[in-house]
Formats: sequence, C-alpha cells, structure tokens
Amino acid sequence: MLLHSTKQDWFGNIRGDVLAGLVVALALIPEAIAFSIIAEVDPKVGLYASFCIAVITAFVGGRPGMISAATGAMALLMVTLVRDHGLQYLLAATLLTGFIQIVMGYLKLGSLMSFVSRSVITGFVNALAILIFMAQLPELTNVTWHVYAMTVAGLGVIYLFPYVPVVGKLIPSPLVCILSLTAVAMIVGIDIRTVGDMGELPDTLPIFLWPDVDFNLQTLQIIFPYSMALAVVGLLESLMTATIVDDLTDTPSDKNRECKGQGIANIGAGLLGGMAGCAMIGQSIINVKSGGRGRLSTLIAGIVLLVMVVFLNDWVAQIPMAALVAVMIMVSIGTFDWGSIKNIKKFPLSTNVVMISTVVVVVWTHNLAYGVFVGVLLGSLFFANKISHFMYAESELDEKTSTRTYVFHGQIFFNSSAKFLENFNFKEAVSNVVIDLSRAHFWDITAVHSLDMAVIKFRREGAQVDIIGLNDASETIVDRFGVHDKPEELEKVLGGH
Repeated sequence: MLLHSTKQDWFGNIRGDVLAGLVVALALIPEAIAFSIIAEVDPKVGLYASFCIAVITAFVGGRPGMISAATGAMALLMVTLVRDHGLQYLLAATLLTGFIQIVMGYLKLGSLMSFVSRSVITGFVNALAILIFMAQLPELTNVTWHVYAMTVAGLGVIYLFPYVPVVGKLIPSPLVCILSLTAVAMIVGIDIRTVGDMGELPDTLPIFLWPDVDFNLQTLQIIFPYSMALAVVGLLESLMTATIVDDLTDTPSDKNRECKGQGIANIGAGLLGGMAGCAMIGQSIINVKSGGRGRLSTLIAGIVLLVMVVFLNDWVAQIPMAALVAVMIMVSIGTFDWGSIKNIKKFPLSTNVVMISTVVVVVWTHNLAYGVFVGVLLGSLFFANKISHFMYAESELDEKTSTRTYVFHGQIFFNSSAKFLENFNFKEAVSNVVIDLSRAHFWDITAVHSLDMAVIKFRREGAQVDIIGLNDASETIVDRFGVHDKPEELEKVLGGH
C-alpha cells in the first residue's frame, strides 16, 4: 500500500507534473527576487531558498503538488532583523525557525487546522487573491502602452489556448504565454521591463554556509522572537494552502508531516544561504491548474529554477514582466471564490462577518496571521453565542413532597452560565430541589461555579439540594473544581457571604 502510494505521488502524472513544474519555476523567479528585495537581502538569498525549500518539501512535505519557497509574508517579518543585525543573523534565525516547526510537527499542531472554519478559509483565499492582484499593480503603473498590450495578449493566450485542438490540452497555457511573449519581445525588440531588471541573477550554485554568529544566549535572545513569528506564520500559511489544495485536488494531506517537512526545508535553506519560506498559494494554484498533482512537480520546479537562474540566466533575464503579470492575474482570478459573493444573501450574517473580517484584516495589514486570527476569534465567539441559545430548562413542582425539579438541556459553559442561573427561582418556598443534568454537559470552571452558586443560594433559603444525572465528563470537572459537595470549602463560601 505504501509503495503504491509513493509510486502514485511521484510517477502517477509525469507529463502533467513536468510541464507544471516548468511553469512554476518561471513564475518563482521574479517573486523570489521581489521577496529578497522586501527582506533587504541579495536576490540570490531568495532564489537559493526557493530552490532548496521546493526540492526538500518534494520529498518530506505532507502535501503532494504543493509549492513551497520564499514568500512575501515571511520576508516582511525579516526586515527589522536584517536591518539591525545583518544577513548572518537571518540565516541563524532561519535554522531556529526550522527547528521550531519540526517540534510543532511532533506536537501535532497541524491538527489545529480543524479549528479554522470554512468561512475563515474562504476569507483567506479571497484576501490572497486580492493581494496577488495588488502586487501586480506596480508593474502596470506609469508604463508604456506596450506593457498593457503584452499583458492583455498574455491573458488572451492563457484563456484561449486551451481551446486549440490537440495541443491546447497537452501544454499548460501559462507556459505558452511566457514563452510566446518572451519570443515576441526579443524578436520585435520591445523595450519593456524584464526579469533581469529586477536584480542580478546568481551565476554559481549554492554552497554550505554555516551562519557566522556566536551561538550563545545573547544571540538566542535576538533571533528567537523572529524565529517564533516566522515559524507560526509559515506553518499557518502552509497549512491553509494545503487545505486549499486538498479541496482543489479532492485528495487528503498529512498536516503534521507538512509541519515537519517545512521545518526540515527551512533548516536546509539556512545552511545554503537562503531565507525562511513556506507554502505559496499562488504558485500552488498555478501548479494545480497547469496539471501538477504529484511530488515530481514540486521537485521539477525547484531544480529547473536553479538551472535557469545559474546556467540560463541570460535567457531568463529576457522574460518580460508583463508575461508573468498576466500569469499572476490569472492566478488571482482563479483563486478568488466568486461563489462567496453570490452566497452573501444566502449565508448567515455571522458567516459573512467572519469571511469579510478575514479579508479586510489580511488586505489591510498584509499579514495572513492577523487575518486568520481575527477570523478564528470571531468564529469562536459567534459559535459560543449560538450554542448558548440552545441551553434551556424545564421545571416541575411536586406539592406533596414540596420538591421542585429542574431539568436542563444543552451545553453549559462561560457564555451560558448566567442563563443557567436565571432558570432558578431561589425565593420559592420549597423543601427540596432536584437539579437534573442528565441532558446537559458542563464544559468549564465558569459552569461549575454557576452550579455551586445555585446550590449555595438554595441552601441559604433552607432547601435540600440534590444533583443527579451528571455524565462522566461533567462529573469529573464538577468533582475537581466544585465546592457545593465539599463541606469545608462550602463553609468558607457561606461564611464569606
């Protein structure tokens, strides 16, 4: 079974993976250079990182067909570290980032993705699509008409080439777009911005490079905050991207293995002079839409990237940015969940608020972690409020025995504990009170405290209180934190009132 799965991951889609890997490699080059500029380091730092991370995650990652490399979200977190302490500290922080991510993988933190709701993922995807489009605007601002013409032509090739008989289904249209526009620009001699204008491409292979810093407590104090932030943001973006690719390909992925794989890849990047990276939703979608499904596509992307920038850099430098802008616009259009706009009237208000809030925060801050955090927080609050409304009580009075029985239904926790107390009539003149919790569940200390307060208030009025029906989980938390059945502690509470 394992052998069959491995064979399928690597050789189940050879033609599609190879062609998709070529497209992704071409799209990675300008982004890796751009992210290096954002982080204020030499372009080769981002290019070497992209090569190393892509190749390593192809073998050890948990999501076949996903592309990992240097990213803008990670680059933004490195600016202050590079500016204040230099490149060597960045390399050391990259190593520590990888180590932290491996630990997170072994702690199975990848399972935390189950707490991210569909509305948060939709908001994340839509925000990414907007950011990808906005990132192309500088290439379309204050330029000649040739750039607009090339961009429109590129979009035409991307969307129309698939309809060409025979070859339209065999060759990814983004690859045709890049190659054809590059040929036109070189033959006609159009003077427009190219990949070579973004920065100098490296002409040597990466070498082993141990960070030139003193590994002591002082260095740890400097790099740890950056490494922790990089590890969290990197895994968050990687796991979100993995979830999206899961949906696109209708296949599962191992989130905890992805955590460890990203960590190993970042350690490798740091040892080869590269910066920390993570999964890239844009390139992952390019890969999937170009036919990439297996690990081979990720490996091809990394290897071809290095070969092109080191051995074919003169040719790569001639690729017009307009061609890559067209590809990225296609990605942004394909990434955006247009159905979420049509469903706004259909979905509950809370779902729309979570989705829109995630989009706004991500676009406003350009920080994916902030947006997802706000989305998860709002989603949790809405869920807690919704669940609390399903808690209710029934009561019945037995006049012969002067016994009032309260039967509770639902979940009792911090948000429903006040409502739990409101159901009691503490001033009713009865001799006995029965609190039936066989249809309820206690979740936290606040709920236990509310039960204690109910018992205490009834006993002050002279009523005998019996609690029945607690399930095992509720009984455990009540026995551990409750005071109503502990005479010494109850005496302190009663005495204090």
